[in-house]
Amino acid sequence: MNVGGGQVKTEHGVLPVPAPATADLLRQAPTYSTGIERELVTPTGAALVAALVTQFGPQPRMTVERIGYGAGSAELAEQPNVLRLLLGEAAEAGRGVEEPTVTVLEANLDDMSPLVGGYFMDQALAAGALDVFFTPVQMKKNRPGLVVTVICSPDRAELLSELIFEQTTTIGLRQYEARRRVLEREFVSVETPYGPVRMKLAKLDGRVLNAAPEYDDCQRLAREKSVPLKQVLADAQFYFRRQQKDRS
Repeated sequence: MNVGGGQVKTEHGVLPVPAPATADLLRQAPTYSTGIERELVTPTGAALVAALVTQFGPQPRMTVERIGYGAGSAELAEQPNVLRLLLGEAAEAGRGVEEPTVTVLEANLDDMSPLVGGYFMDQALAAGALDVFFTPVQMKKNRPGLVVTVICSPDRAELLSELIFEQTTTIGLRQYEARRRVLEREFVSVETPYGPVRMKLAKLDGRVLNAAPEYDDCQRLAREKSVPLKQVLADAQFYFRRQQKDRS
């Protein structure tokens, strides 16, 4: 919100803009000033924002149903003295699909031991990274190297940036925001001859698009029952499909 600038006359005398009450009410809100010598956000407006607004940001995906305008009495040479309100319904990208914003961290590495890379991956995942992977590249001076990519939620970006500098040999990294489309996920248990296995289902509009056995479950059962891991994985898929067919 553009709070304006300058001074305003009140019952308590001349006060700076934003007024003390306005500044206090907008503690958690993003504000700025373009230098206009006017009070553009009043204490009453700030109180409404503080009471009703739950988050700030760009216009979300929405279907606009109504548009309202409110004009102030003051004449502003720099901009129209008008407030606009858009009312509508949130527009879904697709039922069963989420589109969260993620932070992508990347760094080029040409002098790091592969042993360190494996250790760093474990550390990054334990610190909250959503995904970590290495891509082989040919770097300057004709040296083979790696690009390490860490995907995380924005609130973990600072911590993971520090971890990259601390645990790898890079002296710089790239950081940018990206949209991540994620299918709805659900875990179900399926009985196999070796024991129960969790299946991770990915759904779109209620339809199961992918079903994958949980690797840790299959690995544990393969060791306990002394059978090949590939057999446990295959049987988990088979009994899951049979279970789905029986239910339908």
